[in-house]
Amino acid sequence: MPTDCIDYRELPQFSELIRDYLDQKASVQPLYHRYPSLPHFEAQCQEKAAHYSTALREGLVTEWRRQYEGFRLSEASEAHLNALHEPTTFTITTGHQLNLFTGPVFFWYKIISVINLCKSLQKTYPHYRFVPVYWMATEDHDFEEIQSFRWGDEKITWETSQQGAVGRFVLDASFEGVRNTINTSFPDGERGQFLKALFHESYAEGRTLAEATRYLVHQLFDKEGLLIFDGDQTWGKTAFLPYALREIQEQITHQANQETLERMSSYKAQVNPRELNLFYLETGIRERLTREGDWIIRHDSGIRYALEDFKRHCEEQPDCLSPNVLLRPLYQEIVLPNLAYIGGGGEIAYWLQLKTQFQQFEVPFPMLILRNSVLHATAKQAKKAAKLGVTFADLFLSTSDLRTRVVQNIQTVHYDFTAQKKLLQEQFAALEKLAVQTDPSFMGAVKAQTHKQLKGLEHLEKKLLRAEKKKHEVHLNAVEALQLELFPYRGLQERTANFSTFYLAYGPEWITRLNTELDPLHPYFSVMVWY
Repeated sequence: MPTDCIDYRELPQFSELIRDYLDQKASVQPLYHRYPSLPHFEAQCQEKAAHYSTALREGLVTEWRRQYEGFRLSEASEAHLNALHEPTTFTITTGHQLNLFTGPVFFWYKIISVINLCKSLQKTYPHYRFVPVYWMATEDHDFEEIQSFRWGDEKITWETSQQGAVGRFVLDASFEGVRNTINTSFPDGERGQFLKALFHESYAEGRTLAEATRYLVHQLFDKEGLLIFDGDQTWGKTAFLPYALREIQEQITHQANQETLERMSSYKAQVNPRELNLFYLETGIRERLTREGDWIIRHDSGIRYALEDFKRHCEEQPDCLSPNVLLRPLYQEIVLPNLAYIGGGGEIAYWLQLKTQFQQFEVPFPMLILRNSVLHATAKQAKKAAKLGVTFADLFLSTSDLRTRVVQNIQTVHYDFTAQKKLLQEQFAALEKLAVQTDPSFMGAVKAQTHKQLKGLEHLEKKLLRAEKKKHEVHLNAVEALQLELFPYRGLQERTANFSTFYLAYGPEWITRLNTELDPLHPYFSVMVWY
């Protein structure tokens, strides 16, 4: 089955910052430590080994075994856990929210990117071990972002009044409606029954959302040796505590990010830092912390602590602290022997803000790798695209740009006035020389007339384009309909569709093909055509 590979740098969905990062432009080089390529991993391993203690390794394995109590591990996962005792074992990590039933399908591409990179590294560096890790964003509190997933045109949503860190939400009676919807919406047959059973086994009544997500992802990827980490626990927060207290005392993240954002002022900031980038966490509550002089304040409740009293409170109860989006990467790199983080364009953009912060905390900065992306198309859609004279790369354009591109390809009257504009500019340049020789006061009139005539040509060009579009309206409508099939709601397919859509269509072969073809060290958007 053919796969069309499109360079990310050719696609409008990726920001200028990400395109420049992939090009390793000089403007972006100060924002990362090592660019992700196989030869660079040796130095990354050596640097991380020098900064990650034996005590942390032992504590990590103990904590991980605690998190997996009651689970049966595959041979691959068990081997990875045992290997983490050794100073030559490292992790490759991605993180993601606890989206219902994994949410949009790009979650799968993240996980498979991590797994496949570990396999490539293992072949290149057999004297090391590489462990794929999924870091669950259990402490997030934006429930609206994760409470739904799409099944075809239907949106399946969990409504609950619970608040605080979403990983602690309990699958109580409010979840019963979701289970009923799954039973009635998912089809019968072997694939449908598999998905129903997977859903019900994962989202069993009484589990927390973190427990349900761990079960689900474990069932899907355990055989590949993926380890799942929950940062909402005491061991990790204890290791993180000295850094959190420095953040409270010195507000390092805010200062470091301000310096970085000044250097990258030509790019749009992904995340703006706060003066204090921590939350206060307890059951049902995740409150932003602020500092006023020698007082620490919980923003929502207004509860105030004297600075020294708050430090003592954190030492006694370190898991009351929760890092925000700019401190979570630091927390991750402190507790894991990690070499690289794999994420989407938005994630890589905010990681690129963090190098100075990591330097000031004296924590090695990981390599940053853009995850794989995939567009799935049927043979019928591929044939239709060919008949309409559009490429898959064309279909990534905005609808307006796509229509213009198509008209330019099929037009019978050519309306490109580039040659006429050039001739006009040459003629008025000669008039400018004449005006200077006769009366310089005419220069303004000549320039104004030049601008007027060029604008007139541009206006005529646009009118001809509109006329040509009207002439080919039936063809353009067919192209736009195809684009909507492949880009639902005019967005990337991978950010809307759930994996269940593709599993039902293609079965286990869909997973096999992803495992075979995805390679995060090659920055291409894969278009997989299914026959």
